[in-house]
Amino acid sequence: MSTKLVVGLDGHGSGERAVAYAKRLAELIGECELMVVYVVEWSPYSFQTAEENAQRHKRREEEISTATERVVDPAVAKLHAAGIKATGKVRHGDVASILIAVAEEEKAEQIIVSRSSEGGFAKRLFGSATSNLVMHASVPVTVVN
Repeated sequence: MSTKLVVGLDGHGSGERAVAYAKRLAELIGECELMVVYVVEWSPYSFQTAEENAQRHKRREEEISTATERVVDPAVAKLHAAGIKATGKVRHGDVASILIAVAEEEKAEQIIVSRSSEGGFAKRLFGSATSNLVMHASVPVTVVN
């Protein structure tokens, strides 16, 4: 049976460091699959009209497509080129909650994220999202430099 690891990306160099660390772990483990995840923060507003929510939904679909094309697909392609089994996902929501949910869905053994960033995901993770991820995840969380 293959070991699964979830890797959080942020679209910056710090996300690349998380992927590099996960790649090294996958090579050490042998039979391992990486699930590369990019989270677009999203919070639905209950006070918006149905039309406004429809417009937000369209923007959300565009953001998913863009993040997949620019962030996730290139990371997965590099992993494949290195002989690592990998797949990718882009989701909207709270960063910590989404990474925890994906880890549970995929029955992952570990979540790997980066500690610092030029911006984006890891910047948000440095504060309360990191704490939430570490405190609430049902699997070990590795935070790389």
